[in-house]
Amino acid sequence: MTTTSVGPRKPTRPSADSGGSQRIVRRRGRGDLRVALIFVAPALVGFVLFYLVPTIRGIYLSFTDYSILGNPVWVGVKNYVKIFQDKLFWNSMGVTLEYVLLNIVVQTVVALGLALLMYHVAKSTVIRGILLLPYLVANVIVALLWFWMLDYQIGIVNQMLQWVGIPKVAFFGNEFWAIPTIAFVNVWRHMGYTALLLFAGLQAIPGHLYEVANLDGASKWQTFWKITMPLLRPVLLLVLVVTVTGSFQIFDTVAVTTQGGPINASRVIQYYIYQRAFTQQDFGYGSALSVILFIILGVVAFLQMKFLRGNENDLA
Repeated sequence: MTTTSVGPRKPTRPSADSGGSQRIVRRRGRGDLRVALIFVAPALVGFVLFYLVPTIRGIYLSFTDYSILGNPVWVGVKNYVKIFQDKLFWNSMGVTLEYVLLNIVVQTVVALGLALLMYHVAKSTVIRGILLLPYLVANVIVALLWFWMLDYQIGIVNQMLQWVGIPKVAFFGNEFWAIPTIAFVNVWRHMGYTALLLFAGLQAIPGHLYEVANLDGASKWQTFWKITMPLLRPVLLLVLVVTVTGSFQIFDTVAVTTQGGPINASRVIQYYIYQRAFTQQDFGYGSALSVILFIILGVVAFLQMKFLRGNENDLA
């Protein structure tokens, strides 16, 4: 028997064809990148001009004393020190938190109820369109509509209250009712849009999970808490982040209806920023207030992502 020894294998060199294909792939990648940049360029230019540059300038102005009639004068952290001593700032933050809590809780509960009704009962696209109609109306128009309907003297709501023997209510003119009324107006406008987002999340839940739960004898309530809510969490997180961020920036409804009154009862932080910057011409202090609001929103969004486990998916 003869044995043959196999020597060490020589390293093979890449062929000319493989090198050419690699060059073609690189050339195609650069071409795709150029095409992608062409499509992204308009949005990128808009972002830089209308978001990034104003943000950087606003941060700079927050360290200055600046009015529209003069040049910015550097004052360091003076505006920020002044903020923490400003009673109107703390009042506006308290009012804003009251509005955010009312708006978030009521809107989320109502929207979730509507989403469940659309998923289990009313599956017509017409009904979904009707629910979305208030969101398609400009917020200023919605505020004006409810401002007239809830007017103390001629509002149809107060007229109906009188017909059933209930005294009229100064919805926008009462310290107790001002913020709840503003929250109700915004819930009415946004609940359809929020419900459709949650409805889309419900449709993404696999149907066989409900079938298995039904076979195991789980009740509707148990199915809701053990299957629906955990699997709806990513969409619910999106809704909460968007809703909380938007609630902290409430402005137009307050500007149209109460203008911060009565007696600062509805002076939210965004309206206070507007008053300091554009009414009192104190752009440096207004910019500092805006930076504080920006930081608050960033912290709130981070905490929501952290505690609601935004980077996890229960469907995986």
